[in-house]
Amino acid sequence: MVGPVEVPVVEIEGCARSHAVLLEAVGGLTDDEARRPSLLPDWTVGHVLTHLARNADSVVHRLEGAARGEVLDQYVGGAAGRADAIEAGATRSAAELLADLRSSAAAVDDLLPRLPAVTWGRPTRTVSGLEQPAAQVVSTRWREVELHHVDLGLGYLPDRWPPDLVSACLPALLGGLPGRTDPGTLLAWLVGRGPAPVPGPWS
Repeated sequence: MVGPVEVPVVEIEGCARSHAVLLEAVGGLTDDEARRPSLLPDWTVGHVLTHLARNADSVVHRLEGAARGEVLDQYVGGAAGRADAIEAGATRSAAELLADLRSSAAAVDDLLPRLPAVTWGRPTRTVSGLEQPAAQVVSTRWREVELHHVDLGLGYLPDRWPPDLVSACLPALLGGLPGRTDPGTLLAWLVGRGPAPVPGPWS
């Protein structure tokens, strides 16, 4: 037990809105568009949509487990299992990709408001093995939807990210910057004494 955690109302509502915006944007996706390269290396639009669908499944899987007091692996087979599932689904038709995305997102949106309040403080486990409160799963899902909407390369840009999401994510990411670049160079830039550093990969 992590401890009492407030119901993540803002995140639940934000996640549902982001699902709706994404589904509206890709509603007319064609087979040719599904085969196009995304903005992520080696991934097509079909890969990104499949990842979002399988990530939604993992949200439902982990949170249903947390509601029962169980800590479950995010993906069956871990990171390799996740990668295999994405590859297996990426080449489907646009209609199949969209049906999968709709049903998996709907399952998340249906589950989140119904979970008992005690669930949100219970531990869950990420694909990397990190344990985190169940409430954080919702924040991560919201972020995943917004970031990967951009990654589709279909015209959705970061300037459309919800302010509430930016406010929630930015402090944690800024706190991790010293570990992704030289701290002295980072400090020099922050106080106007040097160029902006290029941070290492974000994971």
